[in-house]
Amino acid sequence: MYLASTTAGGKLHFTIRESYLGGGVYLHRELFDLGPTPGRFIVYPGGNAFYVDEAVENAIRAHGTEASQEDLETIFWPFVRPDIRYKLEPFRRQERRLKDDRHAKQIPRPEGVHLFDKRRICFLKFGQMEQRSLSRLPASAIRLLQDKSRDEIEQGFLQMEKALRPREIKTYTYVIFDLQQHFTQRFAKDTPELLDQDDVDRCFIEAICKLHEDPGFWFGISTGGRLHDYLVRYVLMFFDHDYASRSLFDDYLRDFMNRHREYRPPESVIVSMEEAGRIFDQSREALKKLTRRELGRLYRRRAQDLHPDKGGDHEAFLRLTAAYHKLLRAKKGA
Repeated sequence: MYLASTTAGGKLHFTIRESYLGGGVYLHRELFDLGPTPGRFIVYPGGNAFYVDEAVENAIRAHGTEASQEDLETIFWPFVRPDIRYKLEPFRRQERRLKDDRHAKQIPRPEGVHLFDKRRICFLKFGQMEQRSLSRLPASAIRLLQDKSRDEIEQGFLQMEKALRPREIKTYTYVIFDLQQHFTQRFAKDTPELLDQDDVDRCFIEAICKLHEDPGFWFGISTGGRLHDYLVRYVLMFFDHDYASRSLFDDYLRDFMNRHREYRPPESVIVSMEEAGRIFDQSREALKKLTRRELGRLYRRRAQDLHPDKGGDHEAFLRLTAAYHKLLRAKKGA
């Protein structure tokens, strides 16, 4: 069992879900709807004690699953009163160590872990852009990704990614989608901000579309036509954040390289400003007034409508992307 969160109307909504083996793959199902305030199911009998309302346990049992108070306490722990958490945290740490010692005897199976999951766990564990440690992931990290449904894995990453600092988010998405593989420059591995960002954006869109279409990643989940919310969050991470600021010398070097590139790959798709306006359903004047961030948001909305998996045309999707990059370049020069 695990705690799952979704966002609806700008508000978080919580449910208790369960991973189970079905048809040779791990699927997931909902066991209990906690609503926006799970804390209402926590009972405080006095002192530093608490327990979860028996109604939750009974509802889960009705689905054929037994939930112990220990399991429920783990799920509800984030919603326990802060003063109670402060008192009980030392005991919970000891319990987690004992549980980790028991799990340490289990032999992990790294060959069953998707490469995208390995990249994510590697960055979150070590905080490094260099991915050579992928082959040396600790057994404890691999166990976090095994015998779980895709939904449970993604909910786990949602929690782990909260530890990322704002200045790490753009670099994180660059690394986990392995965008450096598309570039021959030596600095592509550790200084992606020196690359042509239009090219980086294009490679990111291609990579996220490829992952969206990878059945080996989406085991047990039907993605449908739209980009799944579990991937939409990476689109927001990538386009709504910037790389960490560096020294003044680094800024000067980046500006110098951007202004003195001798070679620029030709555009495979050329879109006029008039066509860009038709694609975005905006007048030229309205497009000129948009900020880069507003343009990025407009692009993401249109991309979801025109994506081939949504029933859109592949050529239309390419022209949308070309129009987006054309408008971005125009705003750079403004």
